Amino acid sequence: MAATSGVQPDQGAVTGNSRPAHVEVPSEPAALLERLHANIASVFLGKPEAIRLALVTVLSEGHLLIEDVPGIGKTLLAKALARSIDCTFHRIQFTPDLLPSDLIGTSVFHQPSADFLFRPGPLFAHVVLADEINRATPRTQSALLEAMSDRQVSVDGQTLPLGPPFLVVATQNPYEFEGTYPLPESELDRFLIRIRIGYPDRAAEKEVLQQHRAGEPVEQLRAALDSSQVIALQQQVRAVRVDDSLNDYILDLVNVTRTHADVYLGASTRAALALYRASQALALLEGRDYAVPDDIKRLAEPVLAHRVLAKNFRHGQRGDAAAVIIGEALERTAVPV
Repeated sequence: MAATSGVQPDQGAVTGNSRPAHVEVPSEPAALLERLHANIASVFLGKPEAIRLALVTVLSEGHLLIEDVPGIGKTLLAKALARSIDCTFHRIQFTPDLLPSDLIGTSVFHQPSADFLFRPGPLFAHVVLADEINRATPRTQSALLEAMSDRQVSVDGQTLPLGPPFLVVATQNPYEFEGTYPLPESELDRFLIRIRIGYPDRAAEKEVLQQHRAGEPVEQLRAALDSSQVIALQQQVRAVRVDDSLNDYILDLVNVTRTHADVYLGASTRAALALYRASQALALLEGRDYAVPDDIKRLAEPVLAHRVLAKNFRHGQRGDAAAVIIGEALERTAVPV
């Protein structure tokens, strides 16, 4: 019997879930979000703003880039976020020898049926941790582009959906260059938010020492929400009102990044849309059904800085140079009343 062409999913394998036709809108989103925030904060200590930005990313249906030095909790934040949501989670350690098929999966010949069956890779999960993403080659990194942008992957001429929800949390050390590959602009532009965690204060660091006495607390973390609740909250974000004056404010900010004398590459239209959606998510997180200028001002740097390429920046300081430009853009642009 001849083998049939094309790919069939392996029986029992998860190849993505279609979006539910109807999801019940939560009556008290603020309470759900506060529960989720508190759950993560119970193991990720002393960094409430980093948690808040991570939740904005989830609510906006975006992806998160955590960029900082080793040992301050990048992976811990990603694991705590994933464990706080009752959904599938895969961690991928990026290395120079990682191949695209190691992420997406491979087709194997099934002799009894004489068919090729698709074995999904670790990319088929609701939350994917791409640890040290800049250690993989550009070829492997490019395998993420379709997944992050369209929430699908193409295998042997077939398209397989991912999620919902689907979230990529990537980590990288901006100061280490041996054996690393810079993320291309097209990939950076697909991350909704980039954050730096920074060192905790002394009180929080002391609590970390005490908390880890009996083991790793994140391993005992229980889910605070399920995936259907997350999807419902994401849908509610889209209902948050954004005044037309705020649309102009966002476009004015983006335009400054494109015309600034020290900018080589300004923010894209995708960046403007990301800032719009993130401001909606932050408003919901703050318990409002409308966005305000302060939402945009608060999110401008984490949403735009990694998408702006400044001239003559030093290695490891790209984000810092862009942050200065974003700060100038905020000062130059009139805030709508």
